[in-house]
Amino acid sequence: MGVANNKSIAWGCAKAMKDQGATLIFTYQNERMEKQLARLAQEDDLLVECDVASDESIRRAFSTIETRVGKIDGLLHAIAYSKKEELGGNISDVSRDGYALAQDVSAFSLLAVSKAAKPLFNKGAGIVTLTYMGSERAIPNYNVMGIAKAALEASVRYMAVEFGQVGVHVNAISAGAIKTLAVSGVSGYKDLIKESDSRTIDGQGVTIEEVGNMAAFLISPLASGVVGDVIYVDKGVHLT
Repeated sequence: MGVANNKSIAWGCAKAMKDQGATLIFTYQNERMEKQLARLAQEDDLLVECDVASDESIRRAFSTIETRVGKIDGLLHAIAYSKKEELGGNISDVSRDGYALAQDVSAFSLLAVSKAAKPLFNKGAGIVTLTYMGSERAIPNYNVMGIAKAALEASVRYMAVEFGQVGVHVNAISAGAIKTLAVSGVSGYKDLIKESDSRTIDGQGVTIEEVGNMAAFLISPLASGVVGDVIYVDKGVHLT
């Protein structure tokens, strides 16, 4: 959930899972996103409409998935959104509506889609969501999204306890700064990426493929002992 184009972290995750033999189901928000996704998807991939801001859309999406494929082995949640004007300036200037919107789409959506998917999971399945270091540190201009990511990570810990009881492991990946459509909405994002790349262990930024490899592992039964964790895939940026 959350592939926007071929530069999306979610696309790197999808490719890694495909390389490991997975059959993929992609969700899209609307017709415009469907057209973009259709250019990337292969014939054996299933495309399903799902607007995570609508409970009815989520219900329809997972009903369709159940009808078409039955059980599933994992869920990748790579969805976040904030009004662009909230990603710059002072955090105290965030609007009430903007704060609520960021929380709804970026954090609550994980709870909502996981609840809908719960009856469909095979034992040993994994849930993975994507977060960022701005949940723990005050990253310039990340603002309301950092707060939403903090809520997302807290959700992972509570969900890990609940879903672990039915054999599903839940974790998050904290990816390094990568030039994606989502990051481009943050004021001064070019400086953010430049600074992040300069702090990696080799001076090269992390790639969507490297994040994808971790996602493929965490989704799989190989990661059954990894529960409620936030795994950094940023080539060491969080160390300094």
